[in-house]
Amino acid sequence: MKEKGFSKDFIMVVIGQIISLFGNAALRFALPLYLLNQTGSSALYGTVTACAFLPSIAMSPIGGIVADRVNKRNIMVALDFLTAAVVGGLAVCLRFGNEVLLIALTLMILYGIAGAYQPSVQAAIPVLVRQEKVMSATSIINTVSSLSSLTGPVLGGILYSMYGLVPVLILCTTCFFASAVMEIFIHIPYQKPEKHEHILRILKTDFAQGIHFAWKENRKIGEVVLIVCGINLFLSAMMIVGIPYLVTEVLELETELANQLCGFAEGALAAGGLAGGICAGIFAKRLKFSQAGNQIMAAAASAFPMAIILFLPVSAIVVYGVMMVCCFGIMMFATIFTVQMMSYVQIVTPRNLTGKVIALVLMVSTCSQPLGNAMYGILFELCRGAEAFVVLFSGIVSFALAAVTRKSFQSMETEYRNS
Repeated sequence: MKEKGFSKDFIMVVIGQIISLFGNAALRFALPLYLLNQTGSSALYGTVTACAFLPSIAMSPIGGIVADRVNKRNIMVALDFLTAAVVGGLAVCLRFGNEVLLIALTLMILYGIAGAYQPSVQAAIPVLVRQEKVMSATSIINTVSSLSSLTGPVLGGILYSMYGLVPVLILCTTCFFASAVMEIFIHIPYQKPEKHEHILRILKTDFAQGIHFAWKENRKIGEVVLIVCGINLFLSAMMIVGIPYLVTEVLELETELANQLCGFAEGALAAGGLAGGICAGIFAKRLKFSQAGNQIMAAAASAFPMAIILFLPVSAIVVYGVMMVCCFGIMMFATIFTVQMMSYVQIVTPRNLTGKVIALVLMVSTCSQPLGNAMYGILFELCRGAEAFVVLFSGIVSFALAAVTRKSFQSMETEYRNS
């Protein structure tokens, strides 16, 4: 590659990501919100979003293995066409009833496809750009993901509140179809593997190597996974289930306005993630692994103002404004923590094990998310009229978790310097 900048093929991958991820973000927002509007049940909302995570957990490691053995372009094209067909099919089938079952199945398929899709994109980067451009290219892909997560719910919320669910489904189907057609013209170098092994044997071998390193050779990585599981269980799940429920069902707002504001709240979460990623890059040299626990404590502390304002007799708009600020703060600090932990894993793990260990970390840490979603769905249902106590519970437990695990982070600095 002799180009001074990025190649045409990489630019097309980025454009495809913008279109595809925007559609995905809009759908992940609109479909659960539609269920919440139709039923008003936080328990159902939490259960459906919990079930949706399960295929993603299963498909992520499989997607990573397939990405190393199949043409990455073909994977992206096939999965975008499949997503377009699934979403278009939902738009047609909604007329015949069984909305809860149809939306639950669609969300599960979407999360599963996303889990298989992203490893192909990440694995394509080193093939399409020069070595010195890999970090910049990865940053671009991650920024595109954050921006799509920011704009998808906001624009999807506006469109949904004005015209309903079906126009959102038609727009997203068009996005996925357009992305797939464009990706057909991308050229990603591919070399067919000489040795073919059964996928179950590959999975068993890779997982065994990753588990042995993370829980035997470097137990700090195992501790990181458990800590992230705890944060996903008690804090992240509260945000995923609580924010849409509080905005649409608890605050006294008109349905159309509530749906729009819910989209803006999801945008605030994405904006916080984007800000956290930027801060982690700017202050990378100042961020020490020994102080990573401070980021969790700050994220947990950001939940307290949201709980307090729910106790006070103030207007719904004031409550919503405080919630927006809290959403931004929680995601910003949580993202900085995530960047620190992933960097630690990448630094202390041997290169021949990095992919396996990271796939293991992502899979195991995500496992707590469905449990947390279901738990908070039930808690909000049981605590109708006292939702502030649920938010307060989330902040207290997360803060205590950060305080208890500070010693683990302090010893990570030594492991890092010895790597």
